[in-house]
Formats: sequence, C-alpha cells, structure tokens
Amino acid sequence: MRCFIIAIITSSICLAQSQNIFDFWTDIFRPIPKNADEGFVPDYFPKDKQEFDFIIIGAGSAGCVLANRLSEISKWDVLLLESGGNENFFSDIPIFAPFLSITPMNWDYSSEPEKKACKSLRGNVCYMPRGKVLGGSSVLNFLIYQRGHPEDYNDWAKMGNEGWSYDEILPYFKKSENIKIPELRNSSFHGIGGYLDIDHATFSSPLEQAFRNAGLQLGYEWNDPNGEKVIGFSKPQATIRNGRRCSSSKAFLEPVRFRRNLKVSKFSTVKRLLIDPDTKTAVGVEFMKHNKRRRVYARKEIVLAAGTIGSAQLLMLSGVGPTDHLREMGIDTLFDSPVGYNLQDHVTFSGNAFIVNETGLCVNDMLAASPVSAAEYLAGQGPLTIPGGAAGLAFTRTQYANDLSEGRPDLELVMGAGSLAGDFLGIIRSLLGVTDDFYWRVYGNLPLQERQRSFSLNPVLIRPQSYGRLLLRSAKFDDNPKIHPNYFDHPDDIKVLKEGIRLAQKVIGTRSFQKYGTRLNNIPFPGCEQLRFDSDEYWECAIMQTSITLDHQVGTCKMGPKGDPTAVVSPRLLVNGIKNLRVADASIMPRIPASHTHAPVVMIAEKASDMIKNDWGISVQAFF
Repeated sequence: MRCFIIAIITSSICLAQSQNIFDFWTDIFRPIPKNADEGFVPDYFPKDKQEFDFIIIGAGSAGCVLANRLSEISKWDVLLLESGGNENFFSDIPIFAPFLSITPMNWDYSSEPEKKACKSLRGNVCYMPRGKVLGGSSVLNFLIYQRGHPEDYNDWAKMGNEGWSYDEILPYFKKSENIKIPELRNSSFHGIGGYLDIDHATFSSPLEQAFRNAGLQLGYEWNDPNGEKVIGFSKPQATIRNGRRCSSSKAFLEPVRFRRNLKVSKFSTVKRLLIDPDTKTAVGVEFMKHNKRRRVYARKEIVLAAGTIGSAQLLMLSGVGPTDHLREMGIDTLFDSPVGYNLQDHVTFSGNAFIVNETGLCVNDMLAASPVSAAEYLAGQGPLTIPGGAAGLAFTRTQYANDLSEGRPDLELVMGAGSLAGDFLGIIRSLLGVTDDFYWRVYGNLPLQERQRSFSLNPVLIRPQSYGRLLLRSAKFDDNPKIHPNYFDHPDDIKVLKEGIRLAQKVIGTRSFQKYGTRLNNIPFPGCEQLRFDSDEYWECAIMQTSITLDHQVGTCKMGPKGDPTAVVSPRLLVNGIKNLRVADASIMPRIPASHTHAPVVMIAEKASDMIKNDWGISVQAFF
C-alpha cells in the first residue's frame, strides 16, 4: 500500500510535466462529493463576441466569491474566466499542499535573482507559487485562516480609504465564514452559516500540547488569533471541511454551479482587456481557449480578480500602467498609473530542523505515505489533515515594532509537524527550490531516524518594511512578468527574523520541549560555514540563504483616495482613469496585513460584491 501511494505521488510529478496528461489525471482523481453543494463545475464555451453583464477574470480566492455573489441577481448574466481546470483528490489533502506547487495547478512564477534572499535556492531566485485552477491559490495555499490585527485595516481607513476600517469590514469576514470550532461558535468575532468552513485539523500532533505549554511557560496566552487578541499561541484555524481542503471553489462556486445566469469557462487565459481608447471604457476581454482566440463583451463591468501578479500584468498589457515602462515594452499608454509598484510580501526563514528523542512525535513524507495514514484520511482523520503541515502558530512583537500600537504583532512563528530534514521524497525541496546539494550537506550526516524525528519552527516577517515592484518582461501575456520582491531591503526586516529564531530557541528550551530532548540541528548552512554557528552574523547569513515567500504577495494595484498619486484603484475598487473596470483581489491592499492573506482576500471580494450591487442600483440587505 505504501509503495502504491508513493508511486502515485512520484508518477503524478512526472505526469504533471504535460498539461493535457495532468488534466486527464485530475479528472480521474476527482474528489468524491460529500453533499449536494459539492460537485463538478460545468465548463462553458463562450461564443465569439458574446455579451454578458459582468465578466470576472480569475476563479481564485476572490473570483469564486464574486461569481457567487453577483449571480445572486438573477437578471445579471455573469461570466467567470479561469486559466486552469479542476481540483482533484490530491489537492483536497491538506498536508499535500507543497506537492501542488510542482503541478500545472501552479503558474510557475519566480522572482528575479535577489541580493539578500533565496541565495542557496536554484538559480538564486525565489519560487512564487500561484494557483492556476478553479479556486486559485486557495487550492495551493497551506489553508491557514488568519485575518490580521484590527489596526491593520484601520490603517487602510486612515490612508483615506473610506469604508475599510475594521468595524466596517469585520461583517464581511463573518458573512463568508462558517466556524466549526465548538468553542468559537458563540464568538462575536466569527460567523456561522457562511459558505467557507473554518475548522481545526482533526489530527492533533503530539507536539501540539508541548507547543501550547511552551507558550504558557513563556508568558503567552493560548488564544483565538482572529479574536480580541492576536498575540499568543494557538492551533491553526484552517479552511477545512471534514478533514479536506475547503477551497474558494468548493465553498463558493460549486454550490451555485447550476445557476442559469452563471457561466464558468475553464482553460480560458485572458490575454488583454479591450478598452475603448476614446472613451477610456473597458468593454470586453480577449482570451484563448483550446488554442482559439475569442472576444467577449461586458454590458456593465469587467472585474479583475487575477491576483497580485496577474491583475497588474493584465492592466499593463492593456495600456494601464507607468508610461515610461509601457513605452519600453512597445505598449501604447491609455492611462498613466503606478501599476506594479507597492509590491509587499511575507517572507519566512525555512531550513532549520529541530530533533526530538522519541518516535511518533513528528510527521514526515514516509508517514504521510503509509497505509495507516491513507485509511485515516479517508475517514477524515489522521496526519494528512494537518493544514500544510502547520501544527501551531504564535504571534508576537519584537523590539522593532515600536511604531505599532500595543498588541500588534510583527512576527509569527509557525510550528511544522515535520521539517525539511524529513523530506525524503524531495517534494518540499521542489517547492522551496532547495538544491539536493544543500539538502545533503545540511542533513545528510543525520541518521535516518533523527531526520524522521524532526520538526520545524519557522519565523515569519508579517510587518515587512521592504517594498518591491512587478514589471512586464514583454508585451506578451505568456511571458511571466519580472518580479522584484526586494526582500530585506529595509535593514529591520532581517533583524525581526533573527529575533524569530531566538524565540524558536526559547520555545525549544522550555520544559515542555526539553522532556523530549529537543535540539537544533547544528550543521551550518552552505555559504555560512565561516561564521560562528548561532552568532547573530551566522543567522543573518543563513536567513539570506533559504528565506522564502509565504505566497502572500499584495499591493501592485494599490487602493487609495482621490488625489493619491500612488493609487491605482479608488476605495470602491474602480480603476482610476478607466470606466467600468474594477480590481478585487490582494493587489488592491495598500498595506499588507499581519495575516495569512486568503481570509482578507475573501473579505475584499465580499465587500466588492456589495459595492458593485449598490453602484448598479441593487439594494443590499444589511446583514450587520
């Protein structure tokens, strides 16, 4: 049985090299629907020059929400365009999240070479997985549902974005949510009856209790990070339904897949927006489906929900962007706009492995491929239900958070049930871009049993002060854009992560972890051998070698008030200078929240849907 599972995984990796074969593989291993709200989303073939009221570009975390909410108005015809295809059996398995990034479900973006990050990764570039599938990055992400601190959104409002304060957006978080955690069902911070299930993994890592007790011993509360206090230790809240991934597609799209006024066109890649150059009005889109070029037109609006990378790229390809840059690409400028600037991301330091002296405490890929784990998963139980392998979260503030109000974190610590040392099949290495040479030099001398008995504590920079930029590579959509994250451009960012490493060391130094003899693997990272291990200088070097994105890119189509020269869209998410065009995804965030960004993106789409309804004369029933 174990060999069979391993064979499926490894052969999937090979099959993934071919899009057509992968689509066939995807359909064979479709998830079995658990209720009438789940099932296959029919593929629609739009006619050339066909008209719709609304065209939504991208069926990701935001696009699925928008399609659901706009098609609630039965007189509106809604077309949802998605470049990818269906989810499958493997994408439903929470702990398999890393595997999905090496399939055609991923757009396969990577950064340009970075000066201060990803130095030991393949090509000196940072891999940036983004979802190319119904559900988008909610199918690839690590399932964590975490909203950030209330002041993150109050900051948006203080920037002049009317309607975006925490009190005004909390109802939209709650509207989408169906909290399944018993002790939170009566919380004023959570919602019941929404489309998106939020739950804990049914499996509890044996280290979870140690993590909880360690937090208490260090003076932290065990709390709800989406509640009154963010700072503290907790078990991850995740987009899970019955032990399986609850993506935006599964939550918002599949239950309404038979609405007559909603059409979903899969494998449809938008190449550019059609904008009338005289009236500066968005009138339609041009896309490719099965090697055929089609144009479709919008009677009311086009809504971009292609994500921080895709939405910015499409705007610039369509003539909306910085004039100088568009001229370099040979694109006529329709409206000069700061598209592509303000790129922000959460970066995490990966690679450390903590070793315990008992078996059965940690999870590795051989355990995940065991017949026992497979049988447990089919019953909605077992280690395969751990969201992306994350067994614990901690939020804290460092000495570099002095500009933040009390209670606002700038650092997160994620406890992984396993570590890179236990990556025997190489799946996590493929996700991170870690070379085999690095792996064997750092972990190769560890006995096999110790690699199996290892877990991770990864610090995450959740209040970065560095900004990057996204640029076109050419005037063709098929050429992935140039992504410059500029990680650690601000000197305090790397200092925060160094404090995160020190916090991880404090955690494993508690009685709770020392009863398992927990220790850090002390083999130095390649490129840092000349520095004294565990010195601040060593950790700064190590951070630059293997820090990676948490896949939380935001901000390239920044929201701002009228007169803000750095804004691409208004607080109502209308694209400045262009009529009948909106953006509703992570790209509009003016400042990245201290959160995992899936929850805020769903909130943005919920709020955008109501704004669209209001702007087109539909009275929205107050639910708050």
